[in-house]
Amino acid sequence: MRRVATVTNVFGIPPRENGSTDRSDPGAHTSGGTERADHEQVVFCQDSRSGLRAIIGIYSTALGPALGGTRFYPYASEDEALADVLRLSTAMAYKNALAGLDHGGGKAVIIGDPARIKTEPLLRAYGRFVASLGGRYVTACDVGTRSEDMDIIARESRYVTGRTTANGGAGDSSVLTALGVMHGMQAAAGHAWGDTSLHARTVGVEGVGKVGHRLVQHLVEAGAQVVICDVAASAVEATLARHPQVRAVENVGALAREKLDILAPCALGGTLTEDLVNVLSARIVCGAANNQLAHHGIEKLLADRGILYAPDYVVNSGGVIQVADELAGFNFDRARAATEHIFATTSKILAIADADGVPPSVAADRLAERRMSDVGRLRGIYLGTMGSA
Repeated sequence: MRRVATVTNVFGIPPRENGSTDRSDPGAHTSGGTERADHEQVVFCQDSRSGLRAIIGIYSTALGPALGGTRFYPYASEDEALADVLRLSTAMAYKNALAGLDHGGGKAVIIGDPARIKTEPLLRAYGRFVASLGGRYVTACDVGTRSEDMDIIARESRYVTGRTTANGGAGDSSVLTALGVMHGMQAAAGHAWGDTSLHARTVGVEGVGKVGHRLVQHLVEAGAQVVICDVAASAVEATLARHPQVRAVENVGALAREKLDILAPCALGGTLTEDLVNVLSARIVCGAANNQLAHHGIEKLLADRGILYAPDYVVNSGGVIQVADELAGFNFDRARAATEHIFATTSKILAIADADGVPPSVAADRLAERRMSDVGRLRGIYLGTMGSA
């Protein structure tokens, strides 16, 4: 075991045009730069015997212990992994704040190809590093990790969620992720058209995997006309078999050219490019995918074309609501009720955006930052020797 290094003033994340930090989803290109990321803590973890190389990033604990998944990915370099964990942990702080959770933002990355190097010793070594932070960071699943992996990590650390149902976990978080997107979409419809009903609305769903196919189910039940696409033919075939009234097109370019009311990106990030937005007829963009905008200028282009954008980190927070609830002993009804609040949060953000004359993502950022500031300041109220809850 070579090092466990704590780094505070981390550099390398350029500021967004509106002055806040770029919180784009990983895999996004980093342009370098020398601005401070303002993270509370970044820990590099290495165990040579198991092959573990990991980075844990804690952006903020103003609202409580940092919560965010562990991404297992073959990064080309440690610098690339670091840039990713900084962006992801920042994004989680905002997502958790807007979801009303008593959690700050954190994330971890394990460097390497999970198909080649993921082993029980590696995961257990990682669990010990998570445990060494004393509860400042709580981990869960992300790209490259599964609930079964969380069960192994939990053998070394109690600061783990997203576990299998057999071990007291909540199971598949896509259930509440899709439900939250549906509530966000209804809120956007109410803002755009004065009617939250999606009956007879035409909705294009890009990506019908774990979350997308569940969203299609909700849309069909709501009476929407649904058009889908997916790079995996098997996913399209499975969705059409379940819902013969749904129609499929070849790719997202063809989907954008359909006469849509709503586009729901539910695949990988970067769907909304300039070329796609310029042919898009939809009035609303609201989906489960992270990092839907190819770059930050896309949101202005959407606004210029009269397209309402529901920020992805607002509407897709049902998954993190689910894993957070698991920490108290999972109760589906309680988690579902919290997820349904995404409707009110989305409505509030869109109203603030209109009132302040700013894009919805800026309004969302301000709301999240206000909550982190207002609640975080309470940490300065002395509770005496009895301590805090």
